Amino acid sequence: MIILAIETSCDDTCVAMLEIRNWKPRRKASFLRGRLEILSNVVSSQVKLHAKYGGVWPYLAKREHQKNLPVVFKKTLKEARLLLGKIDLISVTVGPGLEPCLWVGINFAKELAKKLKVPIIPVNHIEAHIAANFIGGNSKFQMGPSRGLGGRWAGRSPNSKNFFPAVCLVVSGGHTQLILMTNIGKYKILGETRDDAAGECFDKVARILGLPYPGGPAIERQAATLNLKPLTLNLRLPRPMIYQKNYDFSFSGLKTAVLYEAKDEMFKMKDKRYIQEMCFEVQQAIIDVLIYKTLKATKEYKAKSIILGGGVTANDELRKQFKRVIKTQLPNTLYLMPNTSFCTDNAAMVAVAGYFHYLEGEKSDLEKIKANANLRLE
Repeated sequence: MIILAIETSCDDTCVAMLEIRNWKPRRKASFLRGRLEILSNVVSSQVKLHAKYGGVWPYLAKREHQKNLPVVFKKTLKEARLLLGKIDLISVTVGPGLEPCLWVGINFAKELAKKLKVPIIPVNHIEAHIAANFIGGNSKFQMGPSRGLGGRWAGRSPNSKNFFPAVCLVVSGGHTQLILMTNIGKYKILGETRDDAAGECFDKVARILGLPYPGGPAIERQAATLNLKPLTLNLRLPRPMIYQKNYDFSFSGLKTAVLYEAKDEMFKMKDKRYIQEMCFEVQQAIIDVLIYKTLKATKEYKAKSIILGGGVTANDELRKQFKRVIKTQLPNTLYLMPNTSFCTDNAAMVAVAGYFHYLEGEKSDLEKIKANANLRLE
């Protein structure tokens, strides 16, 4: 079975081609026993185009998707060494995201589905980030979690009673959500950002400090260069909403605290050490909030697994601290983190999420598939 996936929710034009081997119709269990091979996974980034604006401009991104998508699609076919007639299923992101961008991918997918007379599955972008955890580090892998796995994992399937419920943390430039996952396709949002998402906070802080876009990687690089031996960090920034009795997030206050601190210390803004300390403290403040609330939810809901997803989870320090805290405080809890190459937007994760729904027998009316910028996972 060959799956074509398309992702255009923001500023990355993504197309992937996956093959499910040993696949047999109407046998859901074959998903777990089968072998999935990524034939091609192409991502065309617009980062350089939007960098001068310090963020993504939706209609500029839409224009680039319209220009890039046919090129990326042809490259994907070439890399996969497949003909159009070999495609059995199309999976496409329909939300959440930037609506003008989403429509480009949806319309392209619809035209292909009509031409090839194959089914099309609409995919929630947040669910796709969760599904990224079922992609291994290699292009060929057995279905099921295979990287970043810890705790008591012993090769159990994702449908196992030993795996669910799971607490999922999806954190990216536009989203910060804690989600209770009771099975594949069954979700409940426990909390989400009330204003700036974590990735958005990184971008805005980077702009204040004069660092390049995207802000997350730039701040991570600066923080990693800070020598804290001995510990001489003089900055202390707030950890917004960390101890409130809910699972919501708010990072606009952290950004504002950086702005006020920078204004008071403008004479230091060109000082290398000051920039490094500010980046270190901002990064740590975000990590502290994410870890505290995730572990709190895991304990309250007696979750057996913790699943991370989204572009911010590519942050090396966040990954290290999550692993360390889980092993220390919740040693019997499984944890999954996507391979870093699948943390940011890509179409391979969209293919896997679409395949989940296809196996559940879901069918979509081609004409009813629409973009929904505020699509909820619940």
